Amino acid sequence: MKIKLNLILAIAVLMNMLFISSFALAESGFAVHYSNKFQGKKTANGEIFDQNGLTAAHKKFPYGTQVKVTNLENDRSVIVKINDRMRTRNRNVIDVTKRAAEELGFIKEGRARVSLEVVN
Repeated sequence: MKIKLNLILAIAVLMNMLFISSFALAESGFAVHYSNKFQGKKTANGEIFDQNGLTAAHKKFPYGTQVKVTNLENDRSVIVKINDRMRTRNRNVIDVTKRAAEELGFIKEGRARVSLEVVN
């Protein structure tokens, strides 16, 4: 009886976490692209940074999270993988590679208002 109760409780907690997290994994704000000075250096998770990749830095999303970034000004989207950390004081919601910024259409402007949605 005690084992069944613990199992039911564990399933309820897991379902609650999944339900709540599905609403907490969307965000909007400004995106910017990385400076070239980071090219070839290690990211926070140890990968080598590549401006030609589709990766990004975020304050909280776990490394490896796939995030759909949508430019709210032109409705262009790209999926990036989180492999770096932003400073918590940073006012932007995400830093993306130059390739991602090009695909999102804000390379010349330097930043864009975006929405973020976790896809995995």
